[in-house]
Amino acid sequence: MPLNKYGVLAARAIDRRREGSSDTPHYQIHLTDDVGTHYRIAVNVESQQTPSELLYVADDDFRHPLTDLLPPAGSGWTALPSQPGTASLDFIRGNLFDPAALRTLPPDLPGADNDLADLLEHYVQRAIADPTAALYVFGQRWGPEAGKADKVFAFRPGNGVHDIHMNQGSSGSFRSDNGVWQDGALLLHLPSEGRWVAVFLAFQSQAWHTDDATGHPIDTAPPLPDDHEEPLRIMAALVNPLGPAPEAETITVLNASPAPVDLQGWHLADQNQQTLPLPASSLPPGTTLTIPVGNGFHLGNRGGTITLLDPDGLKVHGVSYTARQAQREGQTVTF
Repeated sequence: MPLNKYGVLAARAIDRRREGSSDTPHYQIHLTDDVGTHYRIAVNVESQQTPSELLYVADDDFRHPLTDLLPPAGSGWTALPSQPGTASLDFIRGNLFDPAALRTLPPDLPGADNDLADLLEHYVQRAIADPTAALYVFGQRWGPEAGKADKVFAFRPGNGVHDIHMNQGSSGSFRSDNGVWQDGALLLHLPSEGRWVAVFLAFQSQAWHTDDATGHPIDTAPPLPDDHEEPLRIMAALVNPLGPAPEAETITVLNASPAPVDLQGWHLADQNQQTLPLPASSLPPGTTLTIPVGNGFHLGNRGGTITLLDPDGLKVHGVSYTARQAQREGQTVTF
């Protein structure tokens, strides 16, 4: 079954601890919210399944409509429904990052800036040093543990968040945690710099094509290409055309492959998972096709996502745009 206490913690980082010698090493962070509740978040830096090194993406200038859906900074724990159109995360369906950006890092090595704990240390120390910085932690809540002190930072009662990583596409003993729209992550808001930082983690053993209902791996799905080059990709969208509603919104796709692509069965999906079929035609190599938006498909002016699905319903490419981009009336957003 999916995670039963999924949500986001909005709090301030005040301390951290590395666990390099543990059987299941974590990077531990101590946080407090605005009413003085203490939390420990346990971030995995090594997998129990082979390969042991985690995949990560660190985006120093994260721009996504998700940030407009988050609770106030310092507000503590907020439970989230595992469904689209909310602040819940889904690495596959939410178009949070390009899978081509995923890299691996060892958990903890001698020296500086050469392991995953060092990467987390960089951002957490930045958050601790800035009194205006706000940390948002997505994952599963545990505690409060009445009468027990936290095993790392000794505050009472023990209380925190874990599963701060991808929570779908798992097999074996971790299969029971699979679900959609329940992935974990770390987001850091730096108001003094006007930017967001995002860190996304996943295990190499997890699949990158999962069932839309269960989050279980789709065994018949092919792996991502080694070069992550999609034959068909989303290039642009006219989200906010000039003139009054109803507006003539469009999406442009490109055939980047050296061969024609038969578009029969291909679809686009919006942020609420409404789909729009591509015209049943052949798209020559190196050419684009502009598709009018309609039939319930929605490009919202407050930001959104667009996903390209092949005839088997598998994600091939995905993009996102922010409210700021959508407010530029008549301007095409390029990806």
